[in-house]
Parts: sequence; structure tokens; C-alpha cells
Amino acid sequence: MLREIVIDTETTGLDASAGDRIVEIAALELLNGVKSENRFHYYINPDREIPDSAFRVHGISNDMVADKPRFSEVVEEFISFIGSDPIVAHNAEFDLAFINAELRRIGRAALEQNPVVDTLALARKKFPAQSNSLDALCNRFGVDRSRRVKHGALVDAEILSEVYAELRGGRQTTLTLQVERKMTVQASVRDLVLRRPSELPSALAESEQEEHRALVRELGGQALWERYAGGSTV
Repeated sequence: MLREIVIDTETTGLDASAGDRIVEIAALELLNGVKSENRFHYYINPDREIPDSAFRVHGISNDMVADKPRFSEVVEEFISFIGSDPIVAHNAEFDLAFINAELRRIGRAALEQNPVVDTLALARKKFPAQSNSLDALCNRFGVDRSRRVKHGALVDAEILSEVYAELRGGRQTTLTLQVERKMTVQASVRDLVLRRPSELPSALAESEQEEHRALVRELGGQALWERYAGGSTV
């Protein structure tokens, strides 16, 4: 079974190398592309002020995270949750830069062994020269984004899991599998009929069969079932 981890973060700013920190982190488990109930989610005390510019984006205030755990307090749970499985993120370079900066800050190794799937790169390859923001992809695929009033790591990870499914074929793949299954069932029924050792007895009484033959004779051989069924009249 393929296990993948969809990740998203919210931060105090845009530059991890300049000291910006994570204020929310979420990770969702996908099993063979289907979201499970297994998840990791925390608001994080960044040990620094959250500027108004960041607050306007995600709505996370200094007061909201004042009593929340620091990254160092949840890191073991985070590392255990993601394991060595592939990481899925939209603009993965951004999220991984912040996660790795937090890991290095507490003397932990950066995430370098996990395979990474960047849905932004997938979208750009599939839809070149078009907008491929998460909102744009939701509109393109018909994914409900009404819950996304502001940016949020958990809600964005949930939405991204649906967008990722669509980027990989999503509903179209499901429909194709359903059609293939229907065709397989129909073929199986046909094979059973072809393997029948003898024809089924007619459900018509002999008098009804004679009336049918008389009607065919009156038509003078012009009946469609005479021409396309090899001449069989019963």
C-alpha cells in the first residue's frame, strides 16, 4: 500500500533563512491516494512576533499561539508521523525550507531522504502558461474551497489532497475503472451464454409458434429477423 503525506505550513513571513518561523503545521496521510483519518496538526509558538502582513494572510495572531507548543516539543511526533514516506506539498520548496530550518535550529537532521512530490510542478507541467495557485486549481477541478476563508495549514492540506487526486487522474480514473468493470461483467455474461451446451427450450406454446411461422410466410421473407438472424424464425 502506497503511503504519502500531504504537508502544509503557515509562517511569520516568506524567508526561512532570514529567521521567519512556522506558526501552523499540518500533515495528512494518504493511503493509495485516499485520505485517511490519520493526521498531524499543531499551531506553533514561533518565539517571535507575527507581523501584520502575515496575520492578514492566515489570521493567526500572537495571542493565538502564545500558549501553543514550540516546534521542538512536537518534532518527535512529526518525524514519527511522516516516517520515510513521500511528501506531497504545493510549492514544496517553501514548506520544506521552513521545516528544515526548524529542524536544524534544534540540532536535528533535515528532511532529505523522503521523496518529494511538488503539486505546483505537476500543475505547471499539465497546465503550462496558466495560473496554478491552489485556488486556481480548485476552480479548474471543481474542488470546493469555500472553507478556505484565509490560508490555513490544515484546511489547505485537506484541499491539496483533493487537488492532488485530480492531478493524478482523479474522478476520470475512477470512471474509467467503473466502465472497464462493467465491460468485464458484460463479457463474462456473454461468455456464459456462448458456453451453453444447448439452446434453451422455447417458452412459446406450439400453437403460438405455428402462428408466428404463418406470419413470417405472409411477409414473404421480408422480416428483418429473417434477414439478420440467419433465417431463424423462432
